[in-house]
Amino acid sequence: MLDKKMTLGQLRAKKGVEKITAITAYDALMAHIFDGEVDILLVGDSLNMSFGGNNDTLNLTTEEMIYHTKAVCRAVKHSFLIADMPFGSYITTKEALKNARKFYKHTRADAIKLEVGIEKYALIKALCDEGFAVMAHIGLKPQFMRFDGGFKIKGKQEAQCNELIECALAMQEAGAFGILIEGVTKQTGHAITQAIKIPTIGIGAGVDCDGQILVWSDAFGFFDTFQPKFVRRYCDGKSMLKEAIRAYAKDVKSCAFPSDRESY
Repeated sequence: MLDKKMTLGQLRAKKGVEKITAITAYDALMAHIFDGEVDILLVGDSLNMSFGGNNDTLNLTTEEMIYHTKAVCRAVKHSFLIADMPFGSYITTKEALKNARKFYKHTRADAIKLEVGIEKYALIKALCDEGFAVMAHIGLKPQFMRFDGGFKIKGKQEAQCNELIECALAMQEAGAFGILIEGVTKQTGHAITQAIKIPTIGIGAGVDCDGQILVWSDAFGFFDTFQPKFVRRYCDGKSMLKEAIRAYAKDVKSCAFPSDRESY
């Protein structure tokens, strides 16, 4: 449990020393529960799927992301908070700067995260030069799922692994404080982590990354339509909640609730 606010400097210092823990949060209720239990909370655009019921992240707007980030911010006092910039919000450097300013002006997010390739070097550098703390997301990029023809694992071939290492090095040079690596082979996750001086956070990228993140509804069993290979479920939240709501409904129908003790 963190006893005070996690800083960017503390996160950087954990590389090679202590694993970084991270989980997603999309509202104040869950953020309050998770705050301080992990180093990083991510307001991920994954909310469009797990929270919004959509099949991908692509139709999420900047305004919707800011709304959820503001809600999470109200509950967070200890964990480092990162917000995703959604699809289409950073097509050009001008647009990226404009929308990044919105996040910083309207929320208390500590950093922003963008899905990038090496071609976004100048854009990331421009953001960092303007004082934005940036995490670069590489490997499997959900915002590119239509371009890739689905959610495709990366780094299976040596050439692709080397391209991802080159991209990570470029993002480091541009000023990114960390790299989120998604959906790559364990060997590629290890190679990227060893090649750079900034922390890596993995999701389906093997144990050798400097930290790990999961979507909270996956990790705690509230989403069970399918289970990605990289997800470990730490409880059966859906079944627990269904059992509880059925008990409540039963008590209401039988007049067992409310009791005299629960009445004025």
